Amino acid sequence: MERVGDDEGLLAERFEEHRGRLRAVAYRMLGSLSEAEDAVQETWLKLSRTDAGDIRNLAAWLTTVTGRVCLDLLRSRAARREEPMDTHVPDPVVSPLDRVDPEREALLADSVGLALLVVLETLEPAERLAFVLHDMFAVPFDDIAPVVGRSSAATRQLASRARRRVQGASPEPEPDLARQKEVLDAFLAASRAGDFEALLAVLDPEVVLRADSGGPGRGAAASKLVRGAASVARQALMFRQFADSSRLALVGGALGVVTAPGGVPLAVMGVTVTDGRIAGMYILSDPERLARLDLSPFTG
Repeated sequence: MERVGDDEGLLAERFEEHRGRLRAVAYRMLGSLSEAEDAVQETWLKLSRTDAGDIRNLAAWLTTVTGRVCLDLLRSRAARREEPMDTHVPDPVVSPLDRVDPEREALLADSVGLALLVVLETLEPAERLAFVLHDMFAVPFDDIAPVVGRSSAATRQLASRARRRVQGASPEPEPDLARQKEVLDAFLAASRAGDFEALLAVLDPEVVLRADSGGPGRGAAASKLVRGAASVARQALMFRQFADSSRLALVGGALGVVTAPGGVPLAVMGVTVTDGRIAGMYILSDPERLARLDLSPFTG
């Protein structure tokens, strides 16, 4: 059975071997790239203060500690949350279509669709932890149970309840990037032309738009939830002047759009394409959060 040594340099090297997995866990738990990095750093601090010689399985120990850190953050966030949950858009992992440099490959490996992250935001913290750790990272319920303070059987029920909500929340997205591109190209062309009927044709009748501007008082860019093709099409027409400043990008592992007029990031939009139409749109236009994303490939 694995035992971890006490040498600090070696311990740091061993931790770095697991950093990518820990970041992936934290990102799915928190939906925030900056908070995920903070959670991973907190895990390192806890490890550095622990008698590492007593750790028999470092990977399992780090994963469960990261989960506990994230659970505490989620509970704290829920206690102070003020913005409506239905307009919150999690941080997307964004990358240009034409190139992926080595420094961004690790982030892309962590990417997960915005539609799934939005659903995960609706789960109770303990449900989210049980689902993420077990269903996404194959952590046994016996290891998760002490983190949520429940029995293994009760923890299994948490994950099962979360799984049902995740599976029934949204239609299956189109996996083919080429087909996604056809739909997005048509959407942008209709937006540029101000063609309402063409917009209706590319939008699912039950499409849902979530726009997160970071708070009230931002005029037309205020956070909002919009349902239905006609209403979403009217929203698209309001911002047609920015269509020429929009570039296709990988957003959460699927095609999306980065809008940066004059090289200044205005919005990142992720979409869910289903059956040849856009069924979900997720727009992040909060200036403070956009500034924390690496959008340099789109602002030069």
